[in-house]
Amino acid sequence: MSKTVVYEVEVMFGDCDPAGIVFFPNFSKWMDASSLNFFVKCGVPPWRELVKTTGIIGTPLLEIHTKFMRPATYGERLQIHTSVTEWRDKVLIHKHVVMRGDTVLCEGTETRAFCIKHPDDPTRIKAIPVPEDIKALCS
Repeated sequence: MSKTVVYEVEVMFGDCDPAGIVFFPNFSKWMDASSLNFFVKCGVPPWRELVKTTGIIGTPLLEIHTKFMRPATYGERLQIHTSVTEWRDKVLIHKHVVMRGDTVLCEGTETRAFCIKHPDDPTRIKAIPVPEDIKALCS
């Protein structure tokens, strides 16, 4: 089981549609930010540092699933609870639960791969096995 890290956002007027409801892609933006925050809070060096020492450029998104239960509006503070539910050979599954206090607004999962620049073509990327040291920091 992994740690759970909480990332907080304040919903701004510009995050909402004309009805004052958060425009749905903003939840994906916040989950993406929470994914990076998860690694930072677990003690993983920033990607710009890891690329220098390990070649890892980050964890690009491969797949996303989102279920919306309740709306949010501007002026509210939301908490994104992020954890890893599964470690596979080259990918991880991040789970995000977006909450307003005790109320669950949205749940999402992201499949992400640890990647380096492809050794034969630096314009491409290549998935690598999940580093054990990173897995240990996040567990």
